[in-house]
Amino acid sequence: MNLARYGTVFTLGLQNTFVYRWNYFLRALFGLIPLAGTVFLWRAVFNERGGGFGGYNYGSMIYYYLLTILASNLVTPTEDEWQIASDIREGQINSFLTKPLNYLGYRTSIFLASRLVYTAVTILPIALIFFYFRNYLQLPAHYATYLLAGASLIMAAFIQFFITYSLAMMAFWVLEISTIVFIVYSFEYFLGGQMFPVDIMPLGVQAVLKWLPFYYELFCPIAILRGAELAQALLIQTAWLLITWAVATLMWKRGLGHYQAVGG
Repeated sequence: MNLARYGTVFTLGLQNTFVYRWNYFLRALFGLIPLAGTVFLWRAVFNERGGGFGGYNYGSMIYYYLLTILASNLVTPTEDEWQIASDIREGQINSFLTKPLNYLGYRTSIFLASRLVYTAVTILPIALIFFYFRNYLQLPAHYATYLLAGASLIMAAFIQFFITYSLAMMAFWVLEISTIVFIVYSFEYFLGGQMFPVDIMPLGVQAVLKWLPFYYELFCPIAILRGAELAQALLIQTAWLLITWAVATLMWKRGLGHYQAVGG
């Protein structure tokens, strides 16, 4: 594998993605709106109960959602599935069949470039959000926690990307993948910790979720920052990283075989 080729792809991805910098900035800015709704909702919940639950109080819940916003902006793919599906439907992948360029490597380079630009553009609104809620921050005491959370965050990003890539591969067999994407993303949103912290759910449900990939797409690095997860979580997350990569590679090979069989 010639890494210089993928470095060139990464550079081109930076240039192309930067065209949408204002779109990214406004998306992050208007991310304040659901956060404001979340703040009011949980304030009402804690006021009604007169105390905390599930190990959370009002302050720790706000801190959790601040981490969710940060992690989501760092790791979540942006429209990659639609771009990949478009490449398949419109036959643009034909150019990859005759060039020494791996399509998964190509899309990974594009993904990394888009995440870098997205993070650079949205860091200011996110920093302002953190500053406004600075009284609720509960930063880890040990530097090792940041390292472990960083490793988990990187794996979460690639797990999300490989799942997105695999979903897009369905375009080899079906014309419209939006329904499939919507179903999977609904599970991710509900079971991955974006709607509410996973660890407020019943212990039996949590035990099951810890063996599913959704848990490791967002919640795991946040839990590590909060001091709730360590070695076992990273081990399982590493396993899911390898599994999702293997599935993504297999989906491309099977899909490409089908594509060539029908005269793509």
